[in-house]
Amino acid sequence: MSQTNHYQTLNISPQATSKEIKQAYRRLAKLFHPDSNSDTTNTDKIIQINAAYEILGDRDRRRTYDRQLQDAQYPSPFPNQEKRQAEAQRQYQHHQKTSHHTDIQLEVWLQEVYKPINRLINPILKELDPQIEQLSADPFDDELMAEFQAYLEECRQYLEKAQAVFHSQPNPAHVAGAAASLYYCLNQLGDGIEELERFTFNYDDYYLHIGKELFRISSRLYGEARNALKDISLNL
Repeated sequence: MSQTNHYQTLNISPQATSKEIKQAYRRLAKLFHPDSNSDTTNTDKIIQINAAYEILGDRDRRRTYDRQLQDAQYPSPFPNQEKRQAEAQRQYQHHQKTSHHTDIQLEVWLQEVYKPINRLINPILKELDPQIEQLSADPFDDELMAEFQAYLEECRQYLEKAQAVFHSQPNPAHVAGAAASLYYCLNQLGDGIEELERFTFNYDDYYLHIGKELFRISSRLYGEARNALKDISLNL
């Protein structure tokens, strides 16, 4: 493990709350970011701050880090995207095994799953570009950033409801393809929200671009789900 202590990097106590960690990270990222103030720009410092927050900003990683401080072992700060996708696929395949194959369940699925999800995720996908355009006026403006964070929190709430709705009913065999596209649409949307939230704390355009791309993929998958349903002549 590096001798650098993440708590010291963020200038916080090991007993700091999650809110205090976020506040400290955002303050330091804003202070040392190249676009914020040239007098305090420090690329090495930004790298240290990002690494510290990758660990302390995640509850499970922070717990592991606290244990491993005594053993001088440094846990990996990077999320394993491949494992997340593999787990998502495993859960979907398990969900498919419980599907029933009746016309009645097909109608129930349309009314109680597809249509509610449509109402929930449409606002998320359609509002992203206007929100980013508004924030682009000055990403370092606290009021604009607070509005963007409020939008992301609303997106997260809508997404959680959509995911709960998706799992509330088995997927009929007739709509297996549409259901698969819809499932991965929600999965990509969740990852996109996570990347955009990272941007709000470190102002790194990389996370903004990744978040926008994941939203684009999610929108494409959602379109595929709609087209698949139309192809089987369902009255939506």
